[in-house]
Amino acid sequence: MPYVLKQYDVIEGELVENFLVDVVKLSVTLAHKLLKNARIIDHKNKRLQKGKVLKSGYIEVIIFEPITKGLKPLFQTEHFALFDKPSGLLVHPTIRSTEYTLLDEVRYQFGDEANLVHRIDAETSGLILVSKNGYADYLLREMFEKKEFSEKAIIKKYKALVENELKEDTLINAKITPSNGLINLKMQTSPNGKESSTLIRPLSYNKSTNQTLVEAIPYTGRQHQIRVHLESIAYRIVGDPIYGLDETFVDDFLNDKIEKSERIKMTGASRLMLHAYYLEFTFLDTTYIFCSKQAFCEEPLQ
Repeated sequence: MPYVLKQYDVIEGELVENFLVDVVKLSVTLAHKLLKNARIIDHKNKRLQKGKVLKSGYIEVIIFEPITKGLKPLFQTEHFALFDKPSGLLVHPTIRSTEYTLLDEVRYQFGDEANLVHRIDAETSGLILVSKNGYADYLLREMFEKKEFSEKAIIKKYKALVENELKEDTLINAKITPSNGLINLKMQTSPNGKESSTLIRPLSYNKSTNQTLVEAIPYTGRQHQIRVHLESIAYRIVGDPIYGLDETFVDDFLNDKIEKSERIKMTGASRLMLHAYYLEFTFLDTTYIFCSKQAFCEEPLQ
């Protein structure tokens, strides 16, 4: 479990930020971050802030202690690294009891200053860019926030296997907003949502299964954007356990009540058939193009 609660007897008269550095052995950056995020409390369960003079008792520190399961980056420089995330792996802990995420590998291998530059859904597999320091984090995040293709933007491409035959390139411009249904996690298209745009290109069609392999290029970065846009035009992604299905099933899935065989029957696959396969960007005057060798479309659906 990456989040660990540790207890330390205080040194009377010491500033809390100095105590965290000198005694707890945290970096100055991490000490200030934990204080800011209310992860340092005293023996009376009160939050401690920067500048607080310790008087008596003890303090409790909630520390992220990463573990590793051996997932290695595909590529790395002194400033960033690239991982190919498997389907089913969360990129970041959603609650403190989350046992293992991609962030574990990032912090375990590169230290406390390393960060995920962007995120993809747990069910989605594929390329994730990681910064190793604050300088790289700032520059790379700025690229991801660009809304259009340019030399300062990061180009992302996905492959998806969808239901039905798609015959021509389709640009989907549909605003996205949180769903007003029973499932809080879901998003939906709505005139009142945020501007969202995705280009969908058909790559190949399987007549026997009535499924099309497509390339999806998101020009914006909304939650579940590709999944929502494809479902909105009747091309639901194969294996999607959330969109285009009865919400009773979705609720059972999200609460781990669905067996693998039932999921395959209801969704068409044992996983979401969406893969982030391509990244292109320019960093410090060097253009990088990455293409994932892991192609779910070459694997059986069962």
